[in-house]
Amino acid sequence: MTIDPQKIINTPFGLSVANFIGRYTPNRLGHSIVDSMADFISAHKDWKTVRAARLNQWVVRGENLASEALDEAVRENFRYTARSIFDLYHNINNPEVFRKIVDVHPTAEQFVQRPEYAERGMVVAGIHMSNFDFIAQAAGVVGVKAMFLVMPDMNPAYRKQLEMRKKNGMNVAPATTAAIKQAVRYLRDGGVVMTGIDRPDESLPHRPRFFGRPASLPVHHIFLALKAQVPVLVGSVIWQPDGRYHFLFSEPIEMQPHPDRHMEIMLNAEAVLHVAEGFIRHDPSQWAMTFPLWPEVFDQLPV
Repeated sequence: MTIDPQKIINTPFGLSVANFIGRYTPNRLGHSIVDSMADFISAHKDWKTVRAARLNQWVVRGENLASEALDEAVRENFRYTARSIFDLYHNINNPEVFRKIVDVHPTAEQFVQRPEYAERGMVVAGIHMSNFDFIAQAAGVVGVKAMFLVMPDMNPAYRKQLEMRKKNGMNVAPATTAAIKQAVRYLRDGGVVMTGIDRPDESLPHRPRFFGRPASLPVHHIFLALKAQVPVLVGSVIWQPDGRYHFLFSEPIEMQPHPDRHMEIMLNAEAVLHVAEGFIRHDPSQWAMTFPLWPEVFDQLPV
């Protein structure tokens, strides 16, 4: 039977173990522990999570990596993800450390200082790069007023993560029909809605092109921006060799009208995803996505 470590790690027990290691282990020892765990997981190419990471890394790196180079890319990918999880649990309860490990971008400063309702609302479209969860929860801790729309995935581990995010001040709502309507009103009133845009879901009807291939990615951020007539700002974070997390922000992207509704959504979604591609190309190893975006490509991967 194929093992899926994601189902083990993303359980209340798995998250409690991660929380314990993060809170009570010194930095150097903690990084050594999670590096070893990442190396162990990434070596199991038949595990679903690892297969998905191999697929995603192969596509975003140009679809030309040989087997050994892909192995190394995936190992680095899992190491970055593991260290990000450690840093999240190690630092989230200590707001004073935020400025020590995060290079605060001027746009981020504006979000901290921004009132809940401004003259015009904005959708912030996030990518699962580096320590995205730490940055989002830190935003809640420092008082950023925003509505966070998340995938309506309510398994026990995900509920535990949502509880942690809410505890740290995040206004979190699963992206249900009712929440989407609420988000449109919030945007029209001048609020900010933040949401992820790169986690795939095969049940979604649209398949915008991402890294040159159609992918089953969410487009609710485009629907919100069109409905409320507000721009989309693509945001992400990347770890740099100076030991700090650095923000990446696009300029506000205005939605372009089109007489055909389907084409309107697709064209605007692909314009936003094009910016996201550039952010991921800064360092594909830090793209923490272990759900397969292009499952039809599995049989093309090097063994």
